[in-house]
Amino acid sequence: MSQGIHHTEVDGIPTLFAYATGPMRAGLVFRVGVADETLAGAGITHLVEHLALHRQGLADYHFNGATKAAFTHFHVEGAEHEIVAYLDGVCTSLLDLPMERLETEKEILRTEEASREPGQLPLWRYGAQGYGLVSYPEWGVRGLRPDDVREWAGAWFTRDNAVLWIAGERLPAGLSLKLPAGQRRPMPAVTSALPTAPAYFSDGKGGVLLDAVVTDTTAARLYAGVLERELSRSLRQEGGYSYTAASDYTSRRDGFATVTAFADALPAKQDAVLGGFVDVLAGLQVGRIAQADLEAVRGRSDATLTASDAAVRRLPGAAEELLAHRPPRGLDELRAELWAMTPQHVHAVALEAAGTALLQAPSGHRADWAGYTAAPTTSSYAVTGTRFEAVRKDGPAMVVGGEGVSLTAGGEAATVLYRACAALLSWPDGGRRLIGTDGLSVEVEPGEYGIDAHTMATIDAAVPPRAVVQLPPRQRQQQQRRQGGAASAGQAGGSGVAQQKASARRTGGQTAMLVIFGLLAGLWSLLAVSYTVFGASDPETSTGEWAALTVFLWAIGALLAWPAVRVVRSTRRG
Repeated sequence: MSQGIHHTEVDGIPTLFAYATGPMRAGLVFRVGVADETLAGAGITHLVEHLALHRQGLADYHFNGATKAAFTHFHVEGAEHEIVAYLDGVCTSLLDLPMERLETEKEILRTEEASREPGQLPLWRYGAQGYGLVSYPEWGVRGLRPDDVREWAGAWFTRDNAVLWIAGERLPAGLSLKLPAGQRRPMPAVTSALPTAPAYFSDGKGGVLLDAVVTDTTAARLYAGVLERELSRSLRQEGGYSYTAASDYTSRRDGFATVTAFADALPAKQDAVLGGFVDVLAGLQVGRIAQADLEAVRGRSDATLTASDAAVRRLPGAAEELLAHRPPRGLDELRAELWAMTPQHVHAVALEAAGTALLQAPSGHRADWAGYTAAPTTSSYAVTGTRFEAVRKDGPAMVVGGEGVSLTAGGEAATVLYRACAALLSWPDGGRRLIGTDGLSVEVEPGEYGIDAHTMATIDAAVPPRAVVQLPPRQRQQQQRRQGGAASAGQAGGSGVAQQKASARRTGGQTAMLVIFGLLAGLWSLLAVSYTVFGASDPETSTGEWAALTVFLWAIGALLAWPAVRVVRSTRRG
């Protein structure tokens, strides 16, 4: 066991203890999270967490819960008797969740979700399943029944799937954790929606974001720190392009970790930031790793390991490691490995990261010039079946077959197979959205394709009932926005990736139209102003001729300005 962390057991639950003065701290960690759910049932773990904490009410001590991708934490800080009361209360509630509170907690979760902006990288990397679900709304919450929630809690929140950690002067007296027996759950399966890597996609946000999956090692942690220093030096200090350039390292607890890096950018600086970002990565990949940078990052890491409260801060992560069947490593071992690292070790991680990198570029920007392959926004095939042409001119066609549905346009298709449908979103007005496990989705709007009721019923029946999500009526504006059934990939919260890319192309075209017609209207208006002011003094032009020509010039100016006005209005609506 790690130095400073002692291993014991409470009521059959593995317990990690570290000595600390001051208020006692404790946490109960379960091996269950968002990645264990399905898209159609997303949010059930978060709902259990909320229900388990409800009976705590308002307390003078600090407590909370957190639902992560693969783990759920209940943590508390306070006096010894408060720790005991909190942990006992959580376990008691998990055994008998307050179902009278179910609908209220559902509303609270929807309110919480409204202020959350999930990242897009997980869904592009993993698809609409497993670790990719952290990018999606909690669509499953609305339809969950009491029995569903009880079954989930009984299967996952057990003493065999939990680890307790405590930081204090001693184990609290009278501690009792009454949880049902169960089984230690394996880590979530790792899926992939990327046929090749490194890959990229364009997003509406202005910055550059990248993540890479690497082996979880000390060298990889150092690589993340060196990467942050290089990005900050290049993009902020030297280039002045970014205000924030940072990186993060997150262990997935399965032998791998995710390195994430970010740099923000104003619109005028996006090209420079993207280019500079790629240059920094390329420099590390060819081995340009300064010894001084390595020493600086190593020094910070060693200071963290040897801090007086280091063992206490490692407890939550050590609990996750234990749940993942990865016994925490000793302090001496970690420090020895840290000081043995060389630039060559970090270089090896840079090469590994290059092979798994996923880059999020600003909207309208490409990264194929840097060796990144565009992440797929279409399927490699379309199903065969009944074809429905779009009512609107030049719209995509819908194909409904026995194995799935496809949208086809311009030789490309977006296809969702029934057997691989992660969720079917269903609205009372008849609209449907099928989301495949690969993240691709197809909008089915009957009115836009003239699809008959029998065909819609066939689609509904072909999708497994557990994948159907019944949603409330759409607002008029939302419904109009969804008309046309545009194909989209990487769906998260209603805006799909292919839809985003199409929007980016439209935005680029609109900008060009705005510039062209704006310039023409401006030049013509100058001509009209000049003639209006000076034309009346021309002795060869009568007053009637001057007035008629003036009206004509201003009319032409208005006609030239009108397309620019239309572009501005449509851009604002979008």
